[in-house]
Formats: sequence, structure tokens, C-alpha cells
Amino acid sequence: MKTTAKSKGMVQKQVSARLLLMLLALSSLLAAITVDMVNPVLGLISQSLGASKAQVSWTVSGIALVLAIGVPLYGRMSDFFALRKVFIMAAAILTLGSLLCVLASSLPLLVLGRMVQGAGMSAIPVLSVVAISRVFPEGQRGAALGIVAGCIGIGTAFGPIFGGSVGQIWGWPSLFWITFVLSLLILIGSIFALPGIRPLMEEGTKRSFDLLGGLLLGLAAGLLLFGVTQGEGAGFTAISAWGSLLGAMLSLLGFIWRINTADKPFVPPVLFKNKAYVCSVIIAFFSMFAYFAVLVFVPLLVVEVNGLSPGEAGMTLLPGGAAVAVCSPWIGRISDRFGPNRLVAAGVVVMGISTLFLSTFASGASPVLVSVGALGAGIAFALMNSPINNAAVSALPKDQVGAGMGIFQGILYLGAGTGAGMIGALLHARREAADSLNPLYSLAAVAYSDAFLAATAAVVIALITVLAKGTVR
Repeated sequence: MKTTAKSKGMVQKQVSARLLLMLLALSSLLAAITVDMVNPVLGLISQSLGASKAQVSWTVSGIALVLAIGVPLYGRMSDFFALRKVFIMAAAILTLGSLLCVLASSLPLLVLGRMVQGAGMSAIPVLSVVAISRVFPEGQRGAALGIVAGCIGIGTAFGPIFGGSVGQIWGWPSLFWITFVLSLLILIGSIFALPGIRPLMEEGTKRSFDLLGGLLLGLAAGLLLFGVTQGEGAGFTAISAWGSLLGAMLSLLGFIWRINTADKPFVPPVLFKNKAYVCSVIIAFFSMFAYFAVLVFVPLLVVEVNGLSPGEAGMTLLPGGAAVAVCSPWIGRISDRFGPNRLVAAGVVVMGISTLFLSTFASGASPVLVSVGALGAGIAFALMNSPINNAAVSALPKDQVGAGMGIFQGILYLGAGTGAGMIGALLHARREAADSLNPLYSLAAVAYSDAFLAATAAVVIALITVLAKGTVR
């Protein structure tokens, strides 16, 4: 009888874990799609709401700012509050944001809805990692992270394709109707599928949430992204650009002061003394810097230089997205068996080869060659994403996972945002250049060659970090 009861308990635990993983996978897929799906329909939104392209771009920039601020906050909240309650709250916020976007009759209301969406979505990546770290044992964690990473990769690559095709056929509001229905399903599913994972700060103990420290960190991240975005559009000499970057630096200094003086700081200072964790953060930032540059500028390249339509341009990312979807779960299982170090190193090398290939041979050449470069970047992302998450989690004590992974996931968004912004500014500055900075380049798309060469330089920094002594355990 005892054996039977024990067997039933194990089966129930396995079923619960699978339901949880299904919920996290669907949530991650929806979040990744929602971020980028409006990019191809910005023109339609501009015409429909009577707004300029610069104004409409806030439907993208606004959500990125909220994500950069919200991710670390949710990570720290998971240490203080039951993860199930926090996730359900975030799913409800995401649902509300989607509904606001559906009902939006003006651009300010649409931007507000998108920012509310971001406030809900920012919980998904960090809480997914925290939930997996607390439910799955170390030998199964990489496979679970790989599935979630695969869904993020699919959503990132297919989001623009989904947005362009659906928005063109049924109109841009249909995108938000779909996300509203799916987010409502996630909200209902989270009520039943999420286990009762207790916070690390148990009931009865004194809770001290460092709100000031969290606000300073969020302000530093938000102002940095805003400054980079303004620098890309108006130039870094504009007061909106350098003023925001100055504000970001001052906020960062305030955050450093706060974590070293507060009794219970938002982020424990000991976190930044953890060499394995810090190196994981650096690798993740510069790798995401390069990968997101590929996702953003490959479609622009083939539209501007090769004359492809936006729909055809999105297809150049399909091989890379498919590689992420197929490889990520498999690579996650390998990282459980052999550890993440070699996979991360291989991913960084492949990413560098891919961006250098785009810079040297693909910019201005056949779209097929451009797609090959994007495929390489997708394979590299699959090799790195779940293993680097696994490495970061494994480097942290249990009582630092929430805060640590909140910072880690926030850094990913910072890398993506600053990569797109800074390389976009370089692309704009090099529009009229006659000779490429890449001595091996001989075609006519000089600005794009230089843009992908800059992405390669970011990968080199990540590679140096990988090779440094004592980087990742």
C-alpha cells in the first residue's frame, strides 16, 4: 500500500511538473511574439490613428522600457511573495493590457496598453526560470530551460511574420484580440497549473523589500534604453539622448550607494562578488547585443538593399527561428549531462562567425547568403541561451536565485535594446561611407557591413569573458 501511494505521488508530481512546463512554454511564446509583432504594422497603425512614425514607434519603445524595469523587480518579488500569486497577478496585468490595446481609439491609449502589457510580460521570463529552478532538480533543469528557450526563440523569430501576415489580412487590432484570448487562457491556466512554491522569506519573518533600491535600478535601466533609443533617432548630441544617459549613470551610482548602505538591499552586494555569475551576465549581455542586431537589421538589409517586401524579408529569419525551436530542447538536455560551459563557448564562437559572415560576405549579396548568416545566429542562440541560464542559476545560492535571475533576465533585455539602438545609430552614421571598416568586405552595402562588424566586436568581448580564467563553473 505504501509503495502504491508513493507511486501515485510520484506520478502526480510528474504530471504537475509537465503542466507547469506547458504553461511556462506557452507564456514565454506569447510574451516573445507580443513584443515584436507590431513592428511590421507600424505603418498601418500610423495611418489608422493619424500619428507620425516617430510617435508610433513608442508602441515598441514603451514596452521595452517597461520590460527593462519590470524584470528585476519581479525577480526580487519572488523572494518575498508566493510565486503562484505573483505569476497570476502578472498574467492578469498582461490580459488587461491586451484588452486596452484592443479598445484603443488613439495612440496614447495604445501606448498605455502596450506598457501595461509589458508590466505583465516582464514577469514571465524571470519567474519561469525561478519556477524551473525550484521545481526541477539540477539534472532535469537544463531540458526544461531548453524548452522555454525554444519557445522564446520561436516567438522572437516568428513574431514579426505573425504580425505582418495577420495584421495585413485582418487589421492590426486583430493582433491584440489574439493576445487577449491567449493571455486569458494563461491566466486561467496559471490558477490551476502553478504549484504552491513558497517564498524564501517565510511567513512570520520580517520582510523588508528595498523599494528605493528597486526603483533606482529600474530607473537606470529605463533611462539607458530611452537614451540609446533617442540617440538612434535624434543623435546622441540631442539633450533627450545625453540627458537620459546622464540620468541613467546617476541612477546607477545611486543604486550602488543604496545596496552598500541599506540593511536589506534590493540586490545583495555579494551577488556581484560571485565571479561565475558575473561572467554569465557579461556573456549574456554581449551575446544578446549581437543576436538582436541580427534579428532587427537582417530584414532591413534585404528590404533596402535587395528590394524584398516586408513579408519576404521576414522569411529570411525563418531558418534561424526554426533552428532555435528544434535545437533548444535538445541542447538543454545536453547541458544537463555535460554541463553548460562548452555549449556556451561553442555558441559564442558560432555567433561571432555568423555576424562576421554577414559583415564580410552577405551584406549586399544574395538574400540566401543573408539567411545563412541568420541561421548561424539562430544556432548560436540555441547553443547559448538555456546553458547560460543554467550556468547562472547553478552559480547562485537558493536565497539569491530570485534577485540574481531578475538582474540576469533584465540584462538580456538591456543587451537587446542597446544592441539595436547603438548599431542602428552606427548604421545611420555610416550611410554615406564609401569604404567599409571591414577590410575583407568588397560589396556595396557598406553601412550594413559595418553594423554587423560592430556586432562581431560585441561577440569578441563575450568570447574574452568565456576564455577568462574562472569564468563559469
